[in-house]
Amino acid sequence: MSCDNNKAEGGGWTVFQRRVDGTVNFYRPWQQYKEGFGNASGEYWLGLETLHLLTGHRKHELRVDMEDFEGKEVFAKYSTFSVGPEDDGYKLTVSGFTDGGAGDSSAYHNGMKFSTFDKDQDAWDHNCAVTYLGAYWYNVCHYTNPNGVYMWGTSTFGVGVNWYTFRGHYYSLKSITMKIRPVP
Repeated sequence: MSCDNNKAEGGGWTVFQRRVDGTVNFYRPWQQYKEGFGNASGEYWLGLETLHLLTGHRKHELRVDMEDFEGKEVFAKYSTFSVGPEDDGYKLTVSGFTDGGAGDSSAYHNGMKFSTFDKDQDAWDHNCAVTYLGAYWYNVCHYTNPNGVYMWGTSTFGVGVNWYTFRGHYYSLKSITMKIRPVP
């Protein structure tokens, strides 16, 4: 299994987020998360508006592939994934978890609006994006922070590229790729 294998489970995946080496700064404002940034062959964010347009009218599934610095590769899969319109904060819908060794760190974020340092829409009385130096569908605050600071392993609590149910809040992953495909 490859952590970035778009042919996994028959292929047809569209990558919307990828972290592999820390070459792209993911601590960015709302407008850049809305429009997308990076390079599709490297570190990358597709864009919230495009995610909404892709998932708004047809059911999609989500697969999150990740690897730690010890070479362990795992995944989490969700049978339902969608992103609502901007006027509703690009609200996340994710459910139907299947464990590929990573555990379920996304359920805690279901129903949340997307937050950045300049647009606080989380459920905390402070700004999770500012506190944890990322951007995501934060709750109070996160079980996953895929857009956090790339830290090559050991992390300050919650600041790195975390997937809590795999390596906890003090470990920043080597790679994480989030991808979707339509459900037949």
